[in-house]
Amino acid sequence: MTSFDARRVRADTPQLNRVVNDRTITYLDTAATSLQPRAVIEAMSRYYELRHANVHRAVYVTAEESTAAYEGARDAVARFIHAPAGSNEVVFTKNATESFNLLAKSWGKANLGAGDVVLVSEMEHHANIVPWFQLREETGVEVRFIPVTNDYRLDLSSIDELMRDVKLLSITGLSNVLGTINPVRELSSIAHRHGALIAVDGAQSVAHSPTDVVDLDVDFLIFTGHKMLGPTGIGVLWTREDILADMPPFLGGGGMIADVSTEGYTPAGGPTRFEAGTPPIAEAVGLGAAVRYLEGLGMAGVMRHEHGLTGDALTRLAIEFDGRVRVIGPADTLDRGGVISLDVEGVHPHDVAQVLDQFGVCVRPGHHCAKPLMRRFGLAATVRASFGPYSLARDTDVLIEALGHALKMFG
Repeated sequence: MTSFDARRVRADTPQLNRVVNDRTITYLDTAATSLQPRAVIEAMSRYYELRHANVHRAVYVTAEESTAAYEGARDAVARFIHAPAGSNEVVFTKNATESFNLLAKSWGKANLGAGDVVLVSEMEHHANIVPWFQLREETGVEVRFIPVTNDYRLDLSSIDELMRDVKLLSITGLSNVLGTINPVRELSSIAHRHGALIAVDGAQSVAHSPTDVVDLDVDFLIFTGHKMLGPTGIGVLWTREDILADMPPFLGGGGMIADVSTEGYTPAGGPTRFEAGTPPIAEAVGLGAAVRYLEGLGMAGVMRHEHGLTGDALTRLAIEFDGRVRVIGPADTLDRGGVISLDVEGVHPHDVAQVLDQFGVCVRPGHHCAKPLMRRFGLAATVRASFGPYSLARDTDVLIEALGHALKMFG
């Protein structure tokens, strides 16, 4: 049994003790990158202090310990997302963006060509758009977009027509701008009914709710360590074992081969064929620690906590500012995560963020690597606040105080 307590998470997170501009920081930028608990920091420090060695190579004690720690992290990730064939289905990359590039340039290049369609949506991160445009340049594949409705949801009214000739539906689980949670199970059913596979961008969802790839019935899941209390420099591509076995290597070199001769090479099997060179060992150790920490919190508890914070923030923003601070995203908590993008009347998002910084509030201004979505709603940028398991209602108190100051300054 687990019992979620945000105050415990907060106490475990040393960066939340920082004082900026004479205020303890109010961290509301988890959608950009999460903060690490001591368990993650200490696990990586212990690795460097006691067992740093390359993996899958030597047989001395610390090298075997390093390999065990690296593969133990893969086991932990597989367990966390309920991978049916375990660690044989988990590939480590350097981030979610590299995972999408691996998907496009390995599976995509081998399976897609002129006449085939990759279907994405207007709310995707650039990481789930640009690699498909690059593949289009190479193979002639068509990239098609699901539109977004005026109330910030996927417009599925013409989905059967949009699915014509689609071989891959690649969709975000939770929008990094809107906070919209997409109906992944429904989309999986639609994709498979049309003979297509489905890939899910889980960068914003995996750390905030329980994830079961079997229950979701997806074919690919992509996410990243640094948005789930882990370190930067490590990402994940999950796919079913049978799909992975048919995917050609993305990078070549040491570690990803079964054999090399003057005539050619034979790639290794399983995830190893996609992990050329020395992998991010310490980062994997940190990710493994982050996964174990999240398991200890209980993901259902994390989800309930953030859902409550989001509902409270949406209500208070509407009451406090009487329409002068517009939420770019669903106005209620139905199928909604803790990402809240704001358009502040008469104030540029970067100016808002600078004022908020004077109050110690950490938010992100910008287009959030989602320019098609910004154009869809006639925006150049928004100010984005986002919650994590260490967030409290008092963070919203400070956010509202700082937003009020920004409106007075520029009003």
